[in-house]
Amino acid sequence: MMLLKINRYFRFMLPVFGILVAGTAKSETLPSDSLSLKSIIEEVTTNHPAVKKAHEELNVADAKIGLAEANYLPNVDFSTSYSRIGPVATIHIPDMGSFSFVPHDNYSAAINVNQTVYDFGRTDKAVQLEKQGKELTRQTVEQVKQKLSQTVIANYYTLVYLQEAIKIKDEQLKTLKEHLDRVQKKQETGSATQYEILTTEVRISAIENQKTDLETARLVQVCQLNSLLGQPENTAQQVRKDLTVANPDLKEDTLIEAAMQNRDEMKLAREKARLAGLRLNYTSLQNKPVVNAFLSGGIKDGYTPYIYDPKANFTLGFGMKVPIFDGKRSKYNVKQAESAILSNDQDTEIARRGIVNEVVEAEANLKASAKKVAQSELQLKQATKAYSLAQAKFDAGVITNLELIEGSTAVSESRLQLLKAKIDYTGSLYKLKSAVGERLY
Repeated sequence: MMLLKINRYFRFMLPVFGILVAGTAKSETLPSDSLSLKSIIEEVTTNHPAVKKAHEELNVADAKIGLAEANYLPNVDFSTSYSRIGPVATIHIPDMGSFSFVPHDNYSAAINVNQTVYDFGRTDKAVQLEKQGKELTRQTVEQVKQKLSQTVIANYYTLVYLQEAIKIKDEQLKTLKEHLDRVQKKQETGSATQYEILTTEVRISAIENQKTDLETARLVQVCQLNSLLGQPENTAQQVRKDLTVANPDLKEDTLIEAAMQNRDEMKLAREKARLAGLRLNYTSLQNKPVVNAFLSGGIKDGYTPYIYDPKANFTLGFGMKVPIFDGKRSKYNVKQAESAILSNDQDTEIARRGIVNEVVEAEANLKASAKKVAQSELQLKQATKAYSLAQAKFDAGVITNLELIEGSTAVSESRLQLLKAKIDYTGSLYKLKSAVGERLY
C-alpha cells in the first residue's frame, strides 16, 4: 500500500516536459550545501539551452527587421566590361580613307544607383510585420522560461518530499530496531515470544525496502536536476525544505480575468492576431505599382568622332513597374491571410477555454489541499497522542510490543502523510500562480 501511494505521488508530481536536456550552466552552491528553489530557477532560466535558443531567435528577428528596412536604402553597384566587336560599320571616302562609327574594342566602367521612390507603403508594412514578429518571439522566450520554471518546481518539491521521507523512514527504522532489541532482551527472560521478534524483523525489512525505493527515486530526480542545471549526472545535490509560498494576491472573482490578461498563451494569441492583420495588409499591397529612380555614371569609349577616347557619361531617369496580371497569386495570398486571421481567432478561443478550466481546477485543488493539510495535522496529533498512551500501557504491561509498534508506525505514516499534504498544497499554490499567469521566475 505504501509503495502504491509513493508511485501515485510520483505520477502527480512529475509532469513530462520536452525540454529536460543538458545545458552548460553551473549550479550555485548555497550554505549547508543545499540549493534553494529561487537559485535553481534563476540558474535554469538564464543558462538553459532552450532559453539561449529562444534568445537567439530574437537576434534572427532583429536581422529580419534590418532586412526589411534595407528597402529604404538604395542599391549601389559597380560594373565594368570589355567587348571586341567585329565587323564594325565603316564608310570609305575617296582620298580620305575609311572611318568607323564604333570601335573594335569597347571599354566601360560605371557606378549604378537604384532607389525605390514610392511603393505605396509596401516597405512600411514589411517593417511593421517583422517588428511584430519580434514581439511574438519575445513572448515565446517568456513562455519557455515559464515552462522551465514549472519543470524546476515539480522536480524541486519531489526532491523535498523524497529527502524528508527518507529521514522519516530512517527514524522509523531506528525505532523498530530499538523495539527489536527490547523484545530480544525480553525473550531471554521469557516475557516475549519468537513471533514478536519475527514480526518486528519483517516490519524492519519492509521499511528498508520502502527506503530503497525512495532513495532510487531520489537519484532519478537528482539526475534530472543536474540535467536542468547542466551538471554531470552523478553530481550530488541537496535541496532546502522550503514550503513557504505566498498566496496569489487576487480575489476569487478576478482569477480568470487576471489569467486572460497575464497568461502567455493569451499574450501569444494577441500577438499572432496583430501579426495576421499586418500580414493581410502587406499581402494586399503586393500588386501596387513601384516607382524607382536610377542613376548610372562612369566612362566608356565609342563616342564619335574620337571613338577610342574614353569619355565620362551618365544615365539618369525614373521607372515604374505596374503589375497587370499575376496569375491570381495576389488574390489567393490575400485569401490565405484572411483565413489565417479566422484560424487565429479559433485558436484564441480554444486557449481561453483551456485557461478557464486550468484556473478552476487549480483553485479547487488548492482548497482541497488546504483541507488535507488540516486533516493530516489533526491525524498526526491524534496518532502522537495514541502512541504516547500505548507507550504508557506497554510500560505497564497491558499491551504487547506489536501493538506498540502499530502506534509507532501510525505516527510515522501520519508524518509522511502530512509532509505529502503540505507539498501538495505548495504545488497547488504554484499551479494556481501559473494558471493565472503569474511569473514563477
